[in-house]
Order: sequence, then structure tokens, then C-alpha cells
Amino acid sequence: MNSPQSSIEVIRRGINKRNRKERQFQWFGKAAIGFSLLCIVVLFADIIGKGFSAFQQTHIQLTVHYDIENLGVSEDATAAQLRSADYEAIIKQALRERFTDVVGRGNLRALNKLVSAGVGYTVRDRLHANQQLLGQSETLWLLASGDVDTYLKKFAGKQEDAGRLNEQQRLWVTQLIDSGELKKRFNTNFFTLGDSRQPETAGIWGATIGSALTLVVTLLLSFPIGVAAAVYLEEYAPRNRWTELIEVNINNLAAVPSIIFGLLGLAIFINFFGLPRSAPLVGGMVLTLMTLPTIIISSRASIKSVPPSIRDAALAVGASKMQMVMHHVLPNAMPGMLTGAIIGMAQALGETAPLLMIGMVAFIVDVPTGVVDSATVLPVQIYLWSDSPERGFVALTSAAIMVLLVFLIAMNTLAVILRKKLENRW
Repeated sequence: MNSPQSSIEVIRRGINKRNRKERQFQWFGKAAIGFSLLCIVVLFADIIGKGFSAFQQTHIQLTVHYDIENLGVSEDATAAQLRSADYEAIIKQALRERFTDVVGRGNLRALNKLVSAGVGYTVRDRLHANQQLLGQSETLWLLASGDVDTYLKKFAGKQEDAGRLNEQQRLWVTQLIDSGELKKRFNTNFFTLGDSRQPETAGIWGATIGSALTLVVTLLLSFPIGVAAAVYLEEYAPRNRWTELIEVNINNLAAVPSIIFGLLGLAIFINFFGLPRSAPLVGGMVLTLMTLPTIIISSRASIKSVPPSIRDAALAVGASKMQMVMHHVLPNAMPGMLTGAIIGMAQALGETAPLLMIGMVAFIVDVPTGVVDSATVLPVQIYLWSDSPERGFVALTSAAIMVLLVFLIAMNTLAVILRKKLENRW
């Protein structure tokens, strides 16, 4: 038989052993959190490091002469003539006047590649805005080509790699830098233009509008349907095996891969109903199918959190069941419903796979103006740019990811704030 002293020693050793295991468990938890934070920091540092340069764009200062002969228009040119004028000719002439010592067709072609292929539209817009410039000269800051921009951001000063610029082009760039005729400016094109084959004229505005239209359609369809389904299941549906089967299927649908919803949308909305491909309307309907389980589950949880005493009090004073639900249950459950809806919208904003299946991976230059226009969304735009061979699109891809992350963080923050502000404490 053990003595009391030995029993106390055994208990003490057991307590010390449990304490050591608890400390080890806490250490493992802290290590896991630290490793997760480290991975997040590394990921964000890589994205920001690659994408920060996309918010600046290189411009070249040139004196452009709106010469009537080079433009190929008359002195009293109409708006139609100005639209079809040869603006590339006056830009090439401005480059030749800046570098008067350049001769030979090969060197002239290399010189013309210093500016972006889209600067003709900039000059055209200037002349359309002020037709009195016809026959006059004007000094403009014109967009440099993507090769020049990439060289300045990544390869300037490196002898082993100069991007796609040859030695003569690098010499011209150096001359422009020394004379103050080549500078970096804030890249407004990134926020105001749609997609483009040239990285210097590519932007996210078209994809942003496409995402906004798609989310509007998703919200208008998913929130009323999801709330109505939650109200029916919690307040009206009888408790039998059919409602249990529906509840199990709703929970299972929340875990279905998103590409399955894309296949469903392709088969039903496009092939069966004949709706247009690559349209925000179809994209919103597909994302509605994907977000409905999330909204239904969160709405049901919010309805369950409303105390039964509120229902009983409303019924006791003569309210019908519909009045009880509409005037008492739903207002008290709305904060949780809104939180679930915002989280569902944030999930929909970051989806790519279901939208690829309905054709929203197309190259879309124009900014959509309606829900039936061809459009793309931010995640798909990032996917397209990441697959582009041009080096300039690397920075644009990371910059677009930064913008998408800002939207996602903002939406999740809004969900947290709404829950804190509107939740009721019973």
C-alpha cells in the first residue's frame, strides 16, 4: 500500500506532465500562427514588390506638329476626316525631329518603337478637343512603349540584360533621361482603360465594371431568394424527411467545387435558354447558384438566434404569423443575414472557374455598359494577364491582385463592422 507522501508525488508528477504537454500544445499553436503570418507577409511582399511599379508609367516629351500634309486632311477638315487622319505620321515626324541624326530604315523603325502604339489616339483626342491646333505645334508627354517602360523599371544599369531594347535604343533612352524628356508619371491608364494587347495601355476599368455588374445581378437574385428559403425552412416548413433532405443538400452544395456551378450555368443558361456568353447577367446567375447555400445557412442561423419570447409576444398580442416574421423576426435577424450576404459577395468577387465556363475569359477591350454586354471580371483579367508572354504584364498582374485584395478586405471589414454595429445582445 502506497504511503500518502508517494501518492502526492505521483499526483504532482502527473500534474507536471499535463502542464508540460499544455505548454507544448500552446507552443505548437503559436508556431503555427507565426508560420501562417510569415507566409502571408512573404506573399504580400512578393505581390507588392512586383505590382508597385505598375502604378507608374514612362512618358516621353515630344513636340508634335499637326501638319495638314502629314495628317492627310484639308485646312477645313471635318470631324470625319480628323478621325481617319494619319496621326502616326506626325508622331514619327516628331521623333525624327528630336533625333535628327538617325538614318536608315532599320534605325527609324527602332526609333518609332520608343513610343506606344496607342499614342495616336492621344494625339487624335487632343486635336478633336481643340481643332485650332491644326497646322500648329504642341509639346506633349506621350506614352512610352512597354519595352522602354520595362527597361527603365527592371533593367536600367544592367549590362547582362536589357529587356527587348537594342544598344541603339538604350542610347536614345539615356539621351532622353539626361535631357529631362523622359519621366515616370502616375499610371492613370491602369484605372481608366480596359484590356489591351500592349501592357502600357492595359487597364482594369473594364474588368472592374464587369465585376460590379456581375455582383449587382448576384446580390439582386441571391439575397431575396436566400432569405425567403431560410424563412420558409425555419418558420413554415414541417419537420419531416423531405425538409431534412433539403437541409442536407443545402449544406452539401456549400462544399461543391465552384466549377460545377459553371458547368451547370453553361448547360442551362447558355445552351438551353440561349442567353449571351460572357455577359454579366449570366455570370451573376451562375454566382447566385454558388452563393445561395452560404446566404441560406447564415440566414437560418440568424433566424434561430432570435429568442422565442419575441415570437410568443407578437403572437400573444394578435399578430399573424406573417406579421410576426416580417415585423419582428426578420428585423432582428437582418444583421446576421447582411453579414452572410457580404461574405457571399466577397466569395463571388474572387471566383474565376465558374466564369471561365460561361465564356468570360474572352479578350474584352470595351467597357461594358449593361448586364448583357460582353465583359470580363477582375479575377479573370488577372488570369489572362498572368498567361501573357509580355514582361510588362507581370507588374500589371500583381497590381490587379492588389486591387482585388483591397476590395475583398474592404467587403470582409464591412461585414465585421455591420455585425458589431447591428447585432442585438439578448
